[in-house]
Amino acid sequence: MHEVLEQVAKLGVVPVVVLNDVKDAAPLAKALCEGGLPCAEVTFRTAAAEESIRIMSEQFPEMLVGAGTVLTIDQVDRAVAAGAKFIVSPGFDPEIVDYCLSKDILVLPGCITPSEVAQAVKRGLKIVKFFPAEQAGGIAMIKAMAAPYTMVKFMPTGGISAKNLADYLSCDKIIACGGSWMVKGSLVEAGEFDKIRELAQEAVEIVKESRGK
Repeated sequence: MHEVLEQVAKLGVVPVVVLNDVKDAAPLAKALCEGGLPCAEVTFRTAAAEESIRIMSEQFPEMLVGAGTVLTIDQVDRAVAAGAKFIVSPGFDPEIVDYCLSKDILVLPGCITPSEVAQAVKRGLKIVKFFPAEQAGGIAMIKAMAAPYTMVKFMPTGGISAKNLADYLSCDKIIACGGSWMVKGSLVEAGEFDKIRELAQEAVEIVKESRGK
């Protein structure tokens, strides 16, 4: 599990992907890899999610593929069987978190209150998702909540774009940011994978600049 988190931290950005058609999985994965961002959180919001995870994992083994918007244990099993290396849930669901921990599956549950972070800490989690980031108070809220929980780092998602990415990454309590701006559904459906590659490259440059590398 630690190795996956190291990869996430190194990348600094996790593209959050919604795929409606499995035919887009391979070209999207190719565009992200070529853009220097070999990672995707494929959300379980569509029927194409499971097979898309399988295609990305098998055809692009260098890519870190996870499952997002996971709401049930059945989805956890299906995602992992398809090749997902990590599970992300929008909120803190004790049943899903405990199940993942019992199976040694990396899980990043959504936490936006101290009470939810406390539940994560009790279970030994060091990294949690912060969603919806901008709507829930953004970087100021993360800093305030991180103060008493010094061992916890956050992966904010929701309302993050190229415009505010550097602001989030400037905080040492943030391991990486999740975002969909470089993989918008309209770009995927229009087959604009060159544009997706360019936006991925831009995100990579922002990460480098904000971290002084």
